[in-house]
Amino acid sequence: MGENPWVMMTEDLAVGAVEAARAALLEQVGDAVVGEHVEAVAEDEGVVTHYFASVQAGYPGWRWAVTVAHAPGQDAVTIDEVVLLPGQDSIIAPPWIPWRERIKPGDLGPGDLLPVDEDDPRLVPTYLTGDPGDDPDFVEANRQQAKAVADELGLGRVRVLSVEGRDLAAQRWYDGENGPDVPLAQSAPALCGSCGFLISLAGPLSVGFGVCANEFANDDGRVVAMRHGCGAHSEAQLRKKQLPPPLPDPAFDTISRGDLENF
Repeated sequence: MGENPWVMMTEDLAVGAVEAARAALLEQVGDAVVGEHVEAVAEDEGVVTHYFASVQAGYPGWRWAVTVAHAPGQDAVTIDEVVLLPGQDSIIAPPWIPWRERIKPGDLGPGDLLPVDEDDPRLVPTYLTGDPGDDPDFVEANRQQAKAVADELGLGRVRVLSVEGRDLAAQRWYDGENGPDVPLAQSAPALCGSCGFLISLAGPLSVGFGVCANEFANDDGRVVAMRHGCGAHSEAQLRKKQLPPPLPDPAFDTISRGDLENF
């Protein structure tokens, strides 16, 4: 069965309506920013989009798109829309990222505030289970009672780290500059876990992390992984070839005062 000749005629009219599309485009934006006709793309039966090169400053690679349609029984095409669209080689803005996701460590300055969301998964109310200090046998009734007393007296912190927040921090520290995989740790004589300058943390994080207290170490005052290390380890010893050369044997002076007077 052959194609409908009326449909073919309609598509031919739409495809051939380059001048009508150009005229509509020039009426909208003027001839100073319109270049040559690039291509015609069929969108549907009787609907074609004509693309014209854009020569507008600041929009290299963009194209003007004029969509035309031809309805059966009509002698001319109808202009549907005129838009400016990016091409494959055009320069476009990067995807928008919410400001909170753009913040990096070190961005906050004096006076800057960074409020946390009410449903931040890294934090949970102090009276909920999951706080490292909670008694495993702390039942719901006791939690509610503790919450009421804490709220009334204003005791303790409102929220503490959740298990998820603690795990995220531990993974971030372990993968960071104070973890075991950095060159400083790879060349260290021993691990931080055996260093006398390490201050252990409290709670579950004490298994894998501590705080360096060696004023001459690069990580002084920072959280370090137990498997981290540096050359300032408390038990570090120089190799023989790294030791300073030994002093010569002492020479005994046997000259007396009287001998000096005879010179």
